[in-house]
Amino acid sequence: MSIDLGLLGAHLREHEVDPEAAAELERAGYGTLWLDASPPADLALAEQMLDATTRLAVGTSVVNVWTADADTVAASYHRIEAKHPGRFLLGVGVGHREVHTEYTSPHATLVSYLDQLAEAGVPAARTVVAALGPKMLRLARDRTAGAIPAMVPPEHTRRARSILGTGKLLLPGHFALTEPDPGRARAIARSAPPGTALGVTNYAANLQRLGFTEHDLSHAGSDRLIDALVAHGEPATIATRLLAHRDAGADHIGVYPLGDDPITTLRTVAEAVRATKAR
Repeated sequence: MSIDLGLLGAHLREHEVDPEAAAELERAGYGTLWLDASPPADLALAEQMLDATTRLAVGTSVVNVWTADADTVAASYHRIEAKHPGRFLLGVGVGHREVHTEYTSPHATLVSYLDQLAEAGVPAARTVVAALGPKMLRLARDRTAGAIPAMVPPEHTRRARSILGTGKLLLPGHFALTEPDPGRARAIARSAPPGTALGVTNYAANLQRLGFTEHDLSHAGSDRLIDALVAHGEPATIATRLLAHRDAGADHIGVYPLGDDPITTLRTVAEAVRATKAR
């Protein structure tokens, strides 16, 4: 039950995407559209994006175990799979303790959620986990098709691949910003994720495991940290930075566009990646 995700994926939130944008991303060469920010359990938006395209895969990044009932998600998965076989991948995650007051025992909660999905007939081969730390990465390896980490530099991809081993999907996401001025690019990044997300415990702990310090995490991120998380500059530079994840062991690279025009950014990135690969 393999699924073709392509090399590049586009990460967008509900207000950033519509059927026309999905079709444009498909024409631009993206293999997958990732629906971010805890899409609801009915997965109606994913179905709409699949209806509007012919080969594009659609995934969730990610369904949140605290807000999306597992049985409803499973029923939605089966509805979509029947209508668009082989084109939907269910990304699942435990969210963040800063957001969910009920946040306790994240590992055990996610295990239970995966159990419910399995009992409802959702194949492990069509599920991935938003895993950052070693424990969650091992869970992704043992119970699902792989991992979809966010807010990670290529060094995390290298480490994650060593835990997942071969044969498991590794689908990291990386921010991209087509701004040639480094100072302006860093300022834009600090006023949006990743800068605004550095206070989230899961992300901060993961970055510290990678060697970043409290200083790097303070004041919306040091230059060193912002540059590690955001591929900015000319399109060719951005493409090289993104492809570093592939060289570190990624199967697929998700692009989080920053700036006022995400679709144009995504289109520019896809063109630059094609040109870089052709050299």
